[in-house]
Amino acid sequence: MRPYLFTAILTIYIITITTNMIIIFIVKTEHRLHKPMYLFIGGLSFLEIWYPSVTVPRLLWALLTQAESISIAGCLTQFFFHFSFGATENFLLTIMAFDRFVAICKPLHYLLIMKQSICTTLLLGSWIFGFLVVAIPCLLISRLFFCFENEIDHYYCDFAPLIKLSCTETSHIQKMVFVSSCFVILGCFLAIIVSYTCIIQETMNFPTSFGRQKTFSTCASHLVVVIVFYATTIFMFVRPTTGHLLHLNKIISVIPSIVTPLLNPIIYTLRNHEVKEAVKKNVQDLKIKSKSNFTSFLL
Repeated sequence: MRPYLFTAILTIYIITITTNMIIIFIVKTEHRLHKPMYLFIGGLSFLEIWYPSVTVPRLLWALLTQAESISIAGCLTQFFFHFSFGATENFLLTIMAFDRFVAICKPLHYLLIMKQSICTTLLLGSWIFGFLVVAIPCLLISRLFFCFENEIDHYYCDFAPLIKLSCTETSHIQKMVFVSSCFVILGCFLAIIVSYTCIIQETMNFPTSFGRQKTFSTCASHLVVVIVFYATTIFMFVRPTTGHLLHLNKIISVIPSIVTPLLNPIIYTLRNHEVKEAVKKNVQDLKIKSKSNFTSFLL
């Protein structure tokens, strides 16, 4: 199965990186997309380039060469960045929900509240807090002793299988990680639910069905991303880290680590009219430029 897995995962990874880079390029170059919502979409695409890049290249290398060992330093580094990017995505999705709340419920104050400096601060803050919240658990794990067979039952250095290999008392670390996971994951998810509850209440007061339909269409892509991301994340981390479900975690973790970064740019492209129009415009401009270059070459 190794050659088939390698080919499938490599293809998904290349498409993921390419599509997210295209989204970033379009948001950067199209002036009509220079709005807070698209700034956050570009920030999410930037994150989705790095999130799979922490685990997928190492997985591909193992599938290709069968060199499956990893140093303790390499394992902890992978653990730190993987979970930092995951925590950052929680904060970023919450910020995007807040942006939609302000746009729909406080439209007259939108440009004042979501001005460029505030949006940039929110983006940077999501990255800073995402890394800070993982730093202490990673430091505590680095002080553990691993004196068993040291064979991780996973394709990357996940928390539960890593803790399982330690011959040190780990209950305090497990409790701390569980509490921090609940705080980040459930806290952000609750904030998103509150935002969309307010949005739905406000939308129901719109005088026309067209206005309601347009509002729901604007929020639909973000809602789909939230549902896919939190359905797997809550199952994996907001429960005890031991038990018979650890093997199931390994299978389900493919969704947020590999599948979701591929789906996000596709979802935002298919569900967002302005992004689709920007993509079509860039494709047409590229065709015209290529045709012009080819004509110049013949002449």
